[in-house]
Amino acid sequence: MPNIKSAIKRTKTIQDRTERNNQQKSAMRTAVKKYEAAVANNDENAKDLFAQAARSLDKAAAKGLIHKNAADRKKSRLLKKLNA
Repeated sequence: MPNIKSAIKRTKTIQDRTERNNQQKSAMRTAVKKYEAAVANNDENAKDLFAQAARSLDKAAAKGLIHKNAADRKKSRLLKKLNA
């Protein structure tokens, strides 16, 4: 544990951010998994779920959780599954 007051504050801030980032990443992964399950079952809600998954990927990219190109690549692959 740090002894300096500013370092103590910094570790708390880092923990809070890490927790928030993990929650947002988890939500993004969950949205993608729900969409992929819908596509596999030929569900009619697949288009709506794609919109949610794409939105969560864009949000994650905007917040710096994943790279912008990675988000675009994942969206492209998800859309391919929908059109196949």
